Amino acid sequence: RLAHRALFPPGDAREDWTVIRALSDAIGAGLGFASLGDVRRRLVEVNPVFDRVGELVPAAWDEFGAEGDLDAAHFATPIDNFYMTDPISRASETMASCAAEFLRRGENRTGTDG
Repeated sequence: RLAHRALFPPGDAREDWTVIRALSDAIGAGLGFASLGDVRRRLVEVNPVFDRVGELVPAAWDEFGAEGDLDAAHFATPIDNFYMTDPISRASETMASCAAEFLRRGENRTGTDG
């Protein structure tokens, strides 16, 4: 989809592409985009599908994966404390107390445990 700006950002806010361009200039990587049109032209150079706005373009799938034996081991989660996986919960003293109580009782369930 092609998106158009609905309104100008308020105050000192900027469009995402201008922030990235300013950051690239600050670190000496200069992307060289002076306008949103420059960004869109570069996208088309990298992948012509960006020039086909409004068309459904099927993805080209290559072979992936490899055959092999399935391991009978259970999946293990890399998450130690499910209840504190988002920034809002981590910032909440109440949620920290509740999560500590659940963990103290050994209840580190995810809500998909049944």
